[in-house]
Amino acid sequence: EVCDMQGQVRIYFYAVSAVVIWSTLAAMAKSLLTVIPTFEALFLSSLIASVFLLVQQGIRGGLRVFRAYDWRGYLAMAGLGFIGLFVYSGLYFYGLTQLTSQEACILNYLWPMMIVLFAALLLGERITLRTAAALLLSFSGVLVLTLGGEGRADGNAVLGSLACVLAALCYGLFCVLNRKRNVDPTVLMTVAWGVTALCALLVTLMAETWVTLSWGQWGGMLWFGIFVNAVGYLWWAMALQEAQNAAMVANLAYFVPLLSLVVSAVALGEEMSRAAFLALVLIMGGILLQNVRRGGNTR
Repeated sequence: EVCDMQGQVRIYFYAVSAVVIWSTLAAMAKSLLTVIPTFEALFLSSLIASVFLLVQQGIRGGLRVFRAYDWRGYLAMAGLGFIGLFVYSGLYFYGLTQLTSQEACILNYLWPMMIVLFAALLLGERITLRTAAALLLSFSGVLVLTLGGEGRADGNAVLGSLACVLAALCYGLFCVLNRKRNVDPTVLMTVAWGVTALCALLVTLMAETWVTLSWGQWGGMLWFGIFVNAVGYLWWAMALQEAQNAAMVANLAYFVPLLSLVVSAVALGEEMSRAAFLALVLIMGGILLQNVRRGGNTR
């Protein structure tokens, strides 16, 4: 019984720590992207994540797991990484340059609803009346935030919102396609972040002017790559694998946008607009309505 209690404490430590780490993503990325070109930042953070995952797997003595897949398996993982991490991150980062970090984070959390949508389209899962109402509620939040009419100095609200919605769409598709494959999560994410780094490098060399990072910016990039991209994912996966009630643990992910608002307010001095607050209520309300009886989808 004591061992069981210790196991539960460990599971929730992993899950809560991942949620706290992820809550720093929007504010950290927003801060870095004001001085570092989008795809340079994506290249560096993705490369750090991929190398870190490979090294930690080697330290654990598990590199043999990489030999379990043939070229077709790696090609599929590369495709998933391109859609679910490279395209997703590129769009989300662009959204962060056009919106406040709070607004971008709120729109990013449409991805659980995108999972529901793609699960119906690709996996044949039934869309019930409850599901339809949840989708409508969440997507109405997008309209409220985009057409809020309060204006913002950061950039183009419509393009920024569109980018964040498309990013959520890409991540939702990534999650659903990943359901079909039985792949070791560390192998998948090592390959996916590696592909993301390669694609981002090509784009930044062709379209951006490389910026030399300061020591402080390198610290932010290491936090981004190691903790947000690599450790956060690993701890989340470990929590879900060990949990007796995975749905209960998964629902903790919905605290990320709420904590992100606090982090953004403290770190960047952002104030939440009325439109952003209403959008948050609508989007999270849709997610909660969808998860009343079916349990949460996971990151």
